[in-house]
Order: sequence, then C-alpha cells, then structure tokens
Amino acid sequence: MPTDDQKSELLARWNATLPRQQELGENLITRYSEPHRHYHTSKHLLQVLTMIDELADDHDVFLVQLAAWFHDAVYAIPPGQISNEEASARLALRELSRVGLEQEDLNQIARLVRLTETHVPGPRDPEGELLCDADLAILASDPADYAAYLAAVRQEYAQVPEEDFLAGRLAVLTELADREIFRTSKGRQLAGAAQANLAAEISALLSNGSLRSL
Repeated sequence: MPTDDQKSELLARWNATLPRQQELGENLITRYSEPHRHYHTSKHLLQVLTMIDELADDHDVFLVQLAAWFHDAVYAIPPGQISNEEASARLALRELSRVGLEQEDLNQIARLVRLTETHVPGPRDPEGELLCDADLAILASDPADYAAYLAAVRQEYAQVPEEDFLAGRLAVLTELADREIFRTSKGRQLAGAAQANLAAEISALLSNGSLRSL
C-alpha cells in the first residue's frame, strides 16, 4: 500500500494532469497497490512520474505522464494471454476514451505504454525516449536502492524457481548492457551508474552456483 504522503502526491499529480477525473486516478492507484506487487507499485509509479519531470526537455509531457500512469496498470504474474503492457495499453484506451481525449492522443498513449515492454524507442521518438528513460532510471540508483529494487523484483517472482529466475534475469541484463540504455540528453548522464550496477549484478549472477549448474 502507498504511504499517505505517496497517495497524496500521486492524487495531486493526477488532478493536475486530468482535473475532474479523480475516481479514475484513485482506481489506478488501487491497481498499483495490489498485494502481489513489490516493485511495480505506487512508489514506482511516483518515481517514474518524478523522473519524467527531471528528464523532460522539449517533450509533450502531458501524454507521457498519462502513459506513465497506465504503463504498469495491469501487472499479472505470469501475464495472461496478452502481455501486461498490451493489457495496460488496452485499459488506457478504454478508460481515457471516456474522458474526451482525441483518438490521436489515445493512440499515442497506448503506443507509449506498449513501448515499455521492450524499452527500445525508434528513431525520432522523443516521447518514447522520455518514458523509457524514466522507467529504467532505477538502474542508475545508488547501491542500496538498487539492492532493494532487486529484492523487490525477486519477491514478485517468488513462485519462479531460482535457476529459472537467475537465467532469465541474466538474459535481460545482458541485453541491456549491450545497448544504449538511456536516450534523452539528460538521461544519458545516468548511463555510467547504470552500467556499473548492471556489470556488478551480471558478475554476481555468473558467480552464482545455481546459475553455473544450468
């Protein structure tokens, strides 16, 4: 559950973005407060929204903020017949169509939500870059926060056997380490810290006895 301060700040941000739609904002916060979530929580949502503010330059921040609100709105482990991101995008289309947004804006928000499945925006996609950078900013956190993030992610996948989790995690980390993680001008300043965290985690995984036994 979010703290009172987190919920208050989230509601204030929501009401500043979409006035007179508080019920929808409260429903989204409830989704991010589901008991099976340990990392993809209302705290993560607030961190992403805060990073959007910090990283933004000449961006259409309104649509990026709305995409952030919905990007993990559906978070089932394991996902259903469609990915969590696809389900979240469809939820955004359904809910936001009721508040009077134009179809072009709805399509852009859904596209941005879907983009958080790969975090690989295409060329000339500043809004996609901003959302992806904000979502991945945790990778550049200080060692204590990074360790807490790892523990929370593992909790969310507690039902996954250790060997399977470690192998899957290594694949994700290797893919991230082999590409440009951050693409906004301000986000690139986070690259060094993120690469250091990834390298340390990859090294720890490779030295793990369970992983070596695969």
